[in-house]
Amino acid sequence: MTTGTVGKGSRAGLWLPVGLWGLTRVLLLLCVFDVVEVPGPDIAYDVENIYRGWYEVLRDGTYPLDDITWQYPPAAALVMLAPGLLPFLGYASAFFVLALLCDALVFGLLLYTGRRAGRTSRGAWIWLAGVALLGPTAYARYDVMVTAVAVAGLLAAGRDPRVLGALAGLGAVLKVWPALVLAGTPKGRATFRSWSAAAGAAAGALLLCVLWKPGALSFLSFQRDRGTEVESLGATVFHVLRHFGWEGEVRMNYGSMEFLGPYVSAVSTAAMAVTVAVFGWLLLWRIRARRFVSSTVADAAFVAVLLFTLTSRVLSPQYMLWLIGLAAVCLAFRSSRMERPAHLVVWATAVTQFEFPVWFWHVTRSDALGMAVLFTRNGLLVAAAVLACRILWRQTVTEPRLAAAVPAQASRTEREGALSGSGRRGGPRP
Repeated sequence: MTTGTVGKGSRAGLWLPVGLWGLTRVLLLLCVFDVVEVPGPDIAYDVENIYRGWYEVLRDGTYPLDDITWQYPPAAALVMLAPGLLPFLGYASAFFVLALLCDALVFGLLLYTGRRAGRTSRGAWIWLAGVALLGPTAYARYDVMVTAVAVAGLLAAGRDPRVLGALAGLGAVLKVWPALVLAGTPKGRATFRSWSAAAGAAAGALLLCVLWKPGALSFLSFQRDRGTEVESLGATVFHVLRHFGWEGEVRMNYGSMEFLGPYVSAVSTAAMAVTVAVFGWLLLWRIRARRFVSSTVADAAFVAVLLFTLTSRVLSPQYMLWLIGLAAVCLAFRSSRMERPAHLVVWATAVTQFEFPVWFWHVTRSDALGMAVLFTRNGLLVAAAVLACRILWRQTVTEPRLAAAVPAQASRTEREGALSGSGRRGGPRP
């Protein structure tokens, strides 16, 4: 009877999050299908024109060899071809439906995980809110599919590191960044199993893509030539300099709005140097880390992706999906202390919908409104990154070192007391 009562209560408690998920997702679908008009650039343009164009080229037997906007690893072709699995729908409609299904998969995994021992439903709520706050961009890019792969891998890490590795490797051949979810695997056997599985899965997927169609590696040269995109952290310099006579301009370049002109290459180089420095910090953290709790894999993945996103030359609005997904996995664990950084990311996601698409033209003009919304979004992400790094270091490096030092100091005190005779029970006799 007790078990049945708990089960009924638990099922009843699912109605609220599932109902809210359904309501918010219906609204997102109304937006991408243009039933509800969203101010700013056409959200569905990439799917209806760019993705569909790639679909036609891929279906003809080759990668988009002559399209510089194709800047994705070769397994991304599978996502572009996936709408063909729903031939009764148009390409864009099928893509949006697949995005909805991936969103539902992540939400379902987080809800299921939240009911297990040592877990919590906070992760499901973070995902529910974050995707809704990002708006229709969440369904109009293929990042939701990649995020689903990364989230599934992290949630499986505790049961089988090889599953984490295999999904991370597959995700890396979809969009590179999922490889970072391996940053916090526990030292020893878990790391060996997960990293070797990732290498095998990535190599296998890459080989199949190379053999499948010509031009699978063309994305490497296209990605290399990108500049500083207007929404990135590095672009802050040029948003300010434009008000002091800087002679550059904002123009569509390599598929996004970028700054072109004096000093842009220097800032792009500096961004890459900072990325290398971030990698060095993560390497130092792995060497110094002493304690790995149940949430450490997710916490470290969140920190790693947050840092690399901030230091990238490109910070497109859909990248927020990566951070929302990883923040949700962190908060699915009771042992995680990433609540404040996760909430900062949610707030940054809410601001992002105004940065793009609503006020995007203000951003490209670097006017007061555009700079205010962009600097607020990026400032929240910087604050989240600093706070998350401190939490990760403290929980895995500082606290274990202090905990080890206290017993050592206590043993020393006891030994000194015993030698002086003051350590006997009852103290020295008169």
